[in-house]
Amino acid sequence: MGIESVTRLATDRAAELFYYSPYYFLRELSRERQQELFGVGLVSSWGQAPTEEILEWVGESTETYWLLNQLSWDSTYFELPTYRLFTGIFGNNASGNDLTAAALNLRQQLLERHEKFYAFSVVPAEDVRLLQALTGSGWQLVETRLTYYHNQLAAFDVPRYPVRAATWADAAHIGQIAAAARNPYDRLHADSRFADAQADAYVGRYAENTVGAGLATTVLLPEVPGLPVDSFLAISDLESDALALQTRLSRVLLTAVGPANRGWHFKLVAETLHRARSLQHEAVLMTTQATNHAVFRTSEKLGFRLGATSHVLACHGL
Repeated sequence: MGIESVTRLATDRAAELFYYSPYYFLRELSRERQQELFGVGLVSSWGQAPTEEILEWVGESTETYWLLNQLSWDSTYFELPTYRLFTGIFGNNASGNDLTAAALNLRQQLLERHEKFYAFSVVPAEDVRLLQALTGSGWQLVETRLTYYHNQLAAFDVPRYPVRAATWADAAHIGQIAAAARNPYDRLHADSRFADAQADAYVGRYAENTVGAGLATTVLLPEVPGLPVDSFLAISDLESDALALQTRLSRVLLTAVGPANRGWHFKLVAETLHRARSLQHEAVLMTTQATNHAVFRTSEKLGFRLGATSHVLACHGL
């Protein structure tokens, strides 16, 4: 198996691979550059990082290549080999039966390697053939995500709210807020592979690391005298992607609101938009579950638009 075969078949999948760009709905950004960074171009360079690999299966109608990334931090945290499947590469002539058989073989290859494993994939809703192949082979749907965007920042005019940037000293408290604000519909909580306490702890650690390990560019907290801090919003300025796309962007990485700060999701998102406007960003992105009706209302009030829909599927070993 050579990367030339993968690249050749990737051209058959170019239309679907375009939707793997996190920004495909931002029409002001170059389609060609997005395809190069997140679609066919990314597929053609897959395997250069030490955690990336390609697994092959040859069927009656086409060969199929699975692009996997082993997640080192997650594997260590859960004490379980953990993979993210980026996508599958196959030809236009691939039959549904062949693709399902290829997905079954992928699981078998991982089982031959590990007694137990966990794999998940975030698949754009437009990639119907891959979704059908994975679900047909036993991968389970655990989450449906909606990505909203706001790209009319120059016209944004909503009252300001008092916030401050979190410091390292806030990290542990931010983790506690996130762990307590359980969302039963996020990827880990919705997956029966993980107990609620495991999922709570993982989300809490991730939230803590937005400050403690610098996963976020900044984290906003309410700053009102006498009001306990029971909410936060972590922001990434997507520096590497923005530079590659010759733009300025930011994304809401994670947010949580406890009962002592009801109403602060709207305020923290509003301040995120004010911040982006002051930094002359092109757009702000925010992803949530398709079940999060409160976020829908906030998004609509603040002028966000729906940009993308994706499905998260998971596969377990024994």
